[in-house]
Amino acid sequence: MPVLDRDPSKDLEGSDSLPKLPVPALKDTLDMYMRCMSHLVTEEQFKKTENIVKQFGAPGGVGELLQNKLVERRENKANWVYEYWLNDMYLNNRLALPVNSSPAMVFPQQNFRAPIDSLRFAAHLISGVLEYKSLLDARALPMDYARGQLAGTPLCMEQYYRLFTSYRLPGPERDTLVAQESTVMPEPEHIIVACKNQFFVLDVVINFRRLNERDLLTQLEKIVKMAESEEEQLAPIGLLTSDGRTEWAESRSVLMRESTNRDSLDMIERCLCLVCLDDSSGPDMTDTTRAMLMLHGGGLAKNGGNRWYDKPMQFVVGSDGCCGVVCEHSPFEGIVLVQCTEYLLKYMIGSPSKLVRAASVSELPAPRRLRWKCTPEIHKLLASAADKLQRLVRNLDMNVYKFCDYGKELIKKQKMSPDAYIQVALQLAYYRCHGRPVPTYESASTRRFQQGRVDNIRSATPEALAFVKAMTDGKLTTSDVEKMEKLRGAITAQTKYTILAITGMAIDNHLLGLREIAHELKTEKPEIFKDEVYLISNQFILSTSQVPTTVEMFCCYGPVVPNGYGACYNPQSDHIIFCVSSFRESPQTCSAKFVKVLVQGLLDMRDLCNRCNTGSSATEATKSQTLEIIMVNHKTVAYM
Repeated sequence: MPVLDRDPSKDLEGSDSLPKLPVPALKDTLDMYMRCMSHLVTEEQFKKTENIVKQFGAPGGVGELLQNKLVERRENKANWVYEYWLNDMYLNNRLALPVNSSPAMVFPQQNFRAPIDSLRFAAHLISGVLEYKSLLDARALPMDYARGQLAGTPLCMEQYYRLFTSYRLPGPERDTLVAQESTVMPEPEHIIVACKNQFFVLDVVINFRRLNERDLLTQLEKIVKMAESEEEQLAPIGLLTSDGRTEWAESRSVLMRESTNRDSLDMIERCLCLVCLDDSSGPDMTDTTRAMLMLHGGGLAKNGGNRWYDKPMQFVVGSDGCCGVVCEHSPFEGIVLVQCTEYLLKYMIGSPSKLVRAASVSELPAPRRLRWKCTPEIHKLLASAADKLQRLVRNLDMNVYKFCDYGKELIKKQKMSPDAYIQVALQLAYYRCHGRPVPTYESASTRRFQQGRVDNIRSATPEALAFVKAMTDGKLTTSDVEKMEKLRGAITAQTKYTILAITGMAIDNHLLGLREIAHELKTEKPEIFKDEVYLISNQFILSTSQVPTTVEMFCCYGPVVPNGYGACYNPQSDHIIFCVSSFRESPQTCSAKFVKVLVQGLLDMRDLCNRCNTGSSATEATKSQTLEIIMVNHKTVAYM
């Protein structure tokens, strides 16, 4: 089933036609905040927070003042939370981009019999990118529409137009998301090809004409030959982009002292995208291995230096058939990544490789190698970045698992939302592993509003906890009927919160807005934001996202805290792909164990449903809740 309705005939005049993101009522957010945290902290912590929240929300209090300022801000901004959210979620974050921030989409394993095959694949892929870019340039991309409960609601399209025109510039304290402004006479468009840790400029428009696929292949062959020339080998400067953001900002300012380096940085920062021609990484090409190679390149010994992580789209084409795309996440959400990559893969399947027919641009100028002047200081910075990347490579504990016992069709037959059902299964898995519930992040799109990005669905609900306790009490005192009631209660609570989130009424963005308004007013930080419970509430030990695809591929990402899990899932009709990540350095986590317990939980939940024969006994009340929520890595679309 398609993720979205797309209708080119009902295009809107930009996102201005969409409503503005609402500001929820202060009391509603504070009440929901207490409800969300009541079962995740100690009684003592909760009582203390209760008093702090009561004081914050009192008539004439600090909360009311900040709320009024937020309402004023809404009047003056297209989206009152966008800048706050972008800075908080991404640009203020000082962690390295690989694993910690940048997700990857892993393509089906390709069977390249000869080196030329991988270059043909790359040329075909670049042709698809240029085709997609022409749709974007013409603003001809069909409008996305939500389905189901809010059927026909148009969704903000702005994120699509940042795919090939933005760049994340590192800063000492905060990064900058740079958007390229098009000029009347733009320079010839180019992509950057990375090969053997070297970077090459591949012009895709020459003499105002787009290169055809044969020309692209010719140029890629030249690049590979140039990259193999050992006397020309330069330092693997791309490694610096895998460092912490503050460290990379400092390294970049060192590079910028030399005009040669400034010119090379400029070419990379203004390119459409990167195509990384990777060397073979070894015979082990399991889904798990390919996911890890996409996320970090395998470190310096493999392809870790063959990247430039600040660029939103890095297409990876490995000579061993390991292919995919790595994304810098700040310009767009997962739905944009899914829609773009599905377009490309369908283009490559549906349009045969055009290597013969089209006329060529005669006398193609050779691609240009980017030059770097490296001082001993830069070599030292490179050694440090390589070492840190290697530690990240060793630390990542990834487990990709294809659960084949059932998929979303069986869940729908139980009159349940597949997404809510899987979220409850994740809660059950964590509880069985660790004996407690934890703050959980599930991304929900707010694209129904101007400049909408995401808010958080707090999936660790009291109802989910009641269900997982019933499933794990070990006393056999809870009947199947009671367990079934608790499962339905958990799914209903999850669905209700999802609807709050996609309609702009969840708590996380609102609390963030109140906190940032206080900061802007230079008042003392309100007690609510210094409170231990608020800090706990933002430690997302379980970071989850549904990324469904209609072609064969899957998405993966790392955990967001040192002792946490990243859990990305892709529900299909008869199977579900899970990508679970954690860090080996944490003694508390183990991806293989989590997956094993998750699988057992999914089987237990199915068996419970079968025993209760819910298909025939579902009440009308339950039937009215058959909203299916499709979550796409920081995006939600609802449909029946």
